[in-house]
Amino acid sequence: MYDEEQQPRQPGAPEHGPLAGFTVGVTAARRADELGALLQRRGAAVLHAPALRIVPLADDGELLDATKDIIDQVPDVVVATTAIGFRGWIEAADGWGLGEQLLARLRQAELLARGPKVKGAIRAAGLTEEWSPSSESLAEVLDRLLEEGVDGRRIAVQLHGEPLPGFVESLRAGGAEVVPVPVYRWMPPEDITPLDRLLEATLARSVDALTFTSAPAAASLLSRAEDRGQLPELLAALSHDVVPACVGPVTAIPLQVRGVDTFQPERFRLGPLVQLLCQELPARARSLPVAGHRMEIRGHAVLVDGDLKPVPPAGMSLLRALARRPGWVVPRADLLRALPGAGRDEHAVETAMARLRTALGAPKLIQTVVKRGYRLALDPAADAKYADA
Repeated sequence: MYDEEQQPRQPGAPEHGPLAGFTVGVTAARRADELGALLQRRGAAVLHAPALRIVPLADDGELLDATKDIIDQVPDVVVATTAIGFRGWIEAADGWGLGEQLLARLRQAELLARGPKVKGAIRAAGLTEEWSPSSESLAEVLDRLLEEGVDGRRIAVQLHGEPLPGFVESLRAGGAEVVPVPVYRWMPPEDITPLDRLLEATLARSVDALTFTSAPAAASLLSRAEDRGQLPELLAALSHDVVPACVGPVTAIPLQVRGVDTFQPERFRLGPLVQLLCQELPARARSLPVAGHRMEIRGHAVLVDGDLKPVPPAGMSLLRALARRPGWVVPRADLLRALPGAGRDEHAVETAMARLRTALGAPKLIQTVVKRGYRLALDPAADAKYADA
């Protein structure tokens, strides 16, 4: 888990960011620190559990064979899909003593780059790309190739770490000879414990969003849930309570195949992904006028008139139960059922309620109704509104 200490607050700056009170799960293996820092700067608590690890194939026979194949017979087109993969390919070729020969062949080919980071890696190798899509989408690369015509053309494709869904198949269906270049592979993490913890937190709704920056990461989490017999529960959580935020449409494919509607930014970057969460999560927060205050219920905290009030998990369970029927009396027995692991002791409700009131800093927000239970002290106008609902 990341250190949740925030940056020093500047004079006049708000005390919390748009993601304050929310917990976001990060499944990335690469650039996880960067994504975590972006989320934390906006106030989120971050739970990191890499869903996979990257295994370079510098010693792998497949990559060596593909490299020799391209040196022996120059392709018409080379599609570079990731910066780390392209750099790894050149470095591996150098290690085999084939670097200069490979670069010579790549200069003879039409070199297509999926996005600006890949362009940077290509140019760092002393090469120049022929074209790169503004959308950074492989779908646009595929459209361009098919429009030009691929029948009889030899096309080398640097893979993502797994087969690209539909990309290679479409080229082959169009008559192309495709040379896959497997630069690295995604593998399960060596230590599966953090991923299991993230999975449990998701099922318990202790995280408000899960971020995915690669399709293999999404597939790995789904596979782990299936192995544990928890796939239906995970799909339910991602479909209703936990926001599945994907960096782009390719990343979203494993989730969408399972019927999960995902959220993606218009630009496939970490910054826009974080900004999407800054809009989506606060929009889902429950906001109520209570006892002359404005209360906004977030993931693990409550904003009371704009002040962030961290709330213990048991207290948050009670508050959510009260907020489901704002202004109505909720019996102690119902609140007891909302407390995880409380058993049958209604004294647990009283203890958790006392701690909740202390955390909120405004005891009058929640009223005790003698011998009946508790209720949120909705303002009169709001009380009438919810009574009519």
